[in-house]
Amino acid sequence: MRALLLAGLLGLVLSLVLTPVLIWLFKKIGWGQIVRVDGPSAHLTKRGTPSMGGIGIILSAVASYFVAKMVNGEAPTYSALLVMFMMVGLGLVGFLDDYLKVRGQNTAGLKGVYKIAGQILVATIFAWASLQNKDIFGLTPASTQISVFRDTGFDLTKIAPESWGEIAIWIGAAAFLFWIYLLVVSASNGVNLTDGADGLATGSLIMSIGAFAVIGFWKFNQACDISNIAPNCYNTRDPLDLAVIAAAIVGALIGFLWFNTNPAQIFMGDSGSLGLGGALAALAILSRTEVLLVLVGGLFAISAGSVILQRGVFKLSRTFTGTPRRIFLNSPLHHHFEEKGWNEVTVVVRFWIICGLLVMAGIGLFYVEWIYGSVA
Repeated sequence: MRALLLAGLLGLVLSLVLTPVLIWLFKKIGWGQIVRVDGPSAHLTKRGTPSMGGIGIILSAVASYFVAKMVNGEAPTYSALLVMFMMVGLGLVGFLDDYLKVRGQNTAGLKGVYKIAGQILVATIFAWASLQNKDIFGLTPASTQISVFRDTGFDLTKIAPESWGEIAIWIGAAAFLFWIYLLVVSASNGVNLTDGADGLATGSLIMSIGAFAVIGFWKFNQACDISNIAPNCYNTRDPLDLAVIAAAIVGALIGFLWFNTNPAQIFMGDSGSLGLGGALAALAILSRTEVLLVLVGGLFAISAGSVILQRGVFKLSRTFTGTPRRIFLNSPLHHHFEEKGWNEVTVVVRFWIICGLLVMAGIGLFYVEWIYGSVA
């Protein structure tokens, strides 16, 4: 418990100290935001605002986690290291994208195919590593079963009949990898698309990642190795440390929000959105609440869904009618409401409310499942 509180506090303090330094540095070297020409016209004034603030969030979170563990006299756990690997790995992919945008002074950045390739590479290493290093109870950080509040019993590696021999093994491995890819790419790109209004992604991530701090702490207190409340106890690897790294990230995000709120002095950039979206996916996978991410990270799913829907309707209408149509004035969805005349602050606060309601619904269902037993 002490490590959890210390990690959150240190993350906050380090972020409050480091972010102004990054603002000064990025202004000095000219690493400013490149604004989309097809975005809301009000956003044109944001051009030149320091970007890549996600570097400070990630550094603050990682440093605060290690310091908190050291002060508490504990060694870092394998599960927390996996979360940080995902966050730093995808953060590097985002940094490369940000750097290319700044250098070329356009919004092109890293080509989509290379960005997806980078996400898949990091996700593949994470998927392999998450099934290694069993603890004394035989638990690996991740499971090959699909999870909702806990493992459901539906094992992806056993979807093909055993009689198929080696082919069944390859099919199972491919299914597991695809599931991890889907979670990681969806979460990281969802956060990336939501990061389009001052403070929107930052505030939403505070709530969503904060939910996993709560879930990790609860699973620690109700773990099968320290309680006798089966069948409702949880077989989760290192749940308390998942809560600690989540708290460290939340603390860093709160510190960053001080400078990212409207009018933003700095943006997190792809360096932050991809890395933090990856951390969100990793926390869901390792806490064995993968499907619950649809609710806890619901706002990011809505943002991504609005873009997919907009592009799908545009391409289909152009193909079949010759006249491209759009269902939103702009996408992602928060830009649609800005185009309708909503003030940016109004959009952000209302989307925060939606995010908060979805997070509360997710935690509520998680608690209800614990009370009434596994629904798997």
